[in-house]
Amino acid sequence: MLDEQKIIERFISYVKIDSQSNADSEVTPSTKIQWDIANKLVQDLKDIGLSRVSIDKNAYIYATLPSNIKKKCPIIGFISHFDTSPDFSGTNIKPQIIENYNGGDIVLNKKNNIVLSSEYFPEIKQYIGQKIITTDGNTLLGSDDKAGVCEIVSAMEYLINNPDIKHGEIKIGFTPDEEIGRGAHKFDVAKFGADWAYTMDGSQIGELEYENFNAASAIIKIKGRIVHPGYAKGKLVNSMYYASKFINMIPLDETPEKTQGYEGFYHLTSISGLVEETELQYIVRDHDLKKFKNRKAFLTNLVKSLNKKYDQKIFDIKIVDQYYNMKEKVEPHMHIVDIAEDAMKKLNIKPIIKPIRGGTDGSQLSYMGLPCPNIFAGGHNFHGKYEYLPVNSMLSAIEVICKVCEITTSYNKSI
Repeated sequence: MLDEQKIIERFISYVKIDSQSNADSEVTPSTKIQWDIANKLVQDLKDIGLSRVSIDKNAYIYATLPSNIKKKCPIIGFISHFDTSPDFSGTNIKPQIIENYNGGDIVLNKKNNIVLSSEYFPEIKQYIGQKIITTDGNTLLGSDDKAGVCEIVSAMEYLINNPDIKHGEIKIGFTPDEEIGRGAHKFDVAKFGADWAYTMDGSQIGELEYENFNAASAIIKIKGRIVHPGYAKGKLVNSMYYASKFINMIPLDETPEKTQGYEGFYHLTSISGLVEETELQYIVRDHDLKKFKNRKAFLTNLVKSLNKKYDQKIFDIKIVDQYYNMKEKVEPHMHIVDIAEDAMKKLNIKPIIKPIRGGTDGSQLSYMGLPCPNIFAGGHNFHGKYEYLPVNSMLSAIEVICKVCEITTSYNKSI
């Protein structure tokens, strides 16, 4: 039996450590505060009895659980990231535990009237009667992906304490900066030494994913010209007006709030500007590679056409690919997905196999030679104050990790 209270306490100890990443930083990890949880994790991995625990100069953590069987079987790994999203405050997190959830609204913060609405977030009703961890309405929770981190540590501890569960050699990896798209950039696949791995970075219980978006960032800079407004006729060029023209030419039905499933989108994430210059930051997403390329071409051609229309180079664009759909790298080795699916079924968890409307470290790692599907970690409503984590989902994820390790001993082929 899993020690529920100990696991809850471990999770809460992790989320209370502020570890937000910062896309504007050029170092790794992108924030010094990530070292706080990284160093704690190193100590925790040593304390539970893992071997070869190490942390490199960029805060990537590696550890090994030795095999407890004589026969040879594939070496598998489990990976999570310990940074949290910069999209919302991650400072002074105060988790709340809701016992025996009744299916209604949860008041997160009475003083500020912040409510986790069961009408707006109806999926929470599937957890009626369960214990749920929420925020206090002022911060994100950090279950993305400290739930995954906690689950991996707890699963390894359980396997160590229960040697009757047979498993091969297991590799553990924890990464910084996943939330800003750099989690796998400096991951040492050769040092990790696994045949394949799983990221524990999904959402609701049962999720199993081996497809994700192709992703790019796009920065559009619009040049203006400032002169005194009293003498501006025919001279002043207001970059913010031209920026609005660009924004209005992006299809409004191809935005995150209007799309689902395999549908791609353009997402305006930031606007900053003065008369002299305005900058727009977009992310571009699509599962289909051809459509992804077409989306990037659309933005590039829009810039060209607007510069031509106004007969001057007002607009400039820079597009940078961030990651690609892991499907191409995982499909040739579908047994690694089958093993995870089988593990869930053996635990009476209904697998939900669907594309990720986002990305994980696994998408980049798959292109680095480490096929890496994604398994649920249990949280919901990531990156904001309405984030929550059902405790039973976290416990189930731990059980899935252990079961995957056990099932893999019957598979005698590496990749």
